[in-house]
Amino acid sequence: MILKGVGVDIDAAVFDVFGTLTDWRSSVAGELAAAGAGQSADWFAVTDAWRGRYSPTLAKVLAGELPWQSLDALHRIMLDEVLAEFGLDGFDEPTRDELVTAWHRLRPWPDAPDGLARLHRSDVLTATLSNGGVGLLARLTKQAGLRFDCILSAELANSYKPDPKVYLRAAELLDVAPGRLLMVACHPTDLAAAARAGLRTAYIPRPLEWGPDAPPVAAPTDVDLIAADVVDLAEQLAR
Repeated sequence: MILKGVGVDIDAAVFDVFGTLTDWRSSVAGELAAAGAGQSADWFAVTDAWRGRYSPTLAKVLAGELPWQSLDALHRIMLDEVLAEFGLDGFDEPTRDELVTAWHRLRPWPDAPDGLARLHRSDVLTATLSNGGVGLLARLTKQAGLRFDCILSAELANSYKPDPKVYLRAAELLDVAPGRLLMVACHPTDLAAAARAGLRTAYIPRPLEWGPDAPPVAAPTDVDLIAADVVDLAEQLAR
């Protein structure tokens, strides 16, 4: 498979999931609102604050300030902090545990299931490559109708993106050279880290990831491919 303008054979593509393939913001805000019925809160603001703790918390793990633990465990820590910040004390322990699993039930962007189905019919192997755990990703992709050839996770490298070990472990497990593996994401930082590890990169913009009022994200200029969505990515790879 040749990427036009790159001249490199691509054997497999791995996908970021939170944001790139799924609308985490609306999905999680809806579950927070349902669980917090009777409490007054801006549930989108609570969701944004929860997600806003994601990168700083993972950075603490990579720096050795926190021990490695599953993303579910980290999500629970972040949730407790956010609920305290917003003065939302009406959530008992079982409800908090259930809210953590909201990240297992994210709704896909409309183009994602069809685009992945098209890629499945091609010669390109496809896999997730997310900071979510294997169990989380298996449940999420099944309920969202996202078809992959296999589930890969940063958990398999006992680390988190953007640690280069995560990207190289994916290449190793798929038995492809890093330069023949395409990382697909809507986050420029994820793609930059993958490129530093020797992977090829494809950018898919998701302007609504943080909602309609979020500032625009500048498209990266140092990627191998830019696609409008997953369907467009499949079509470009087919060409």
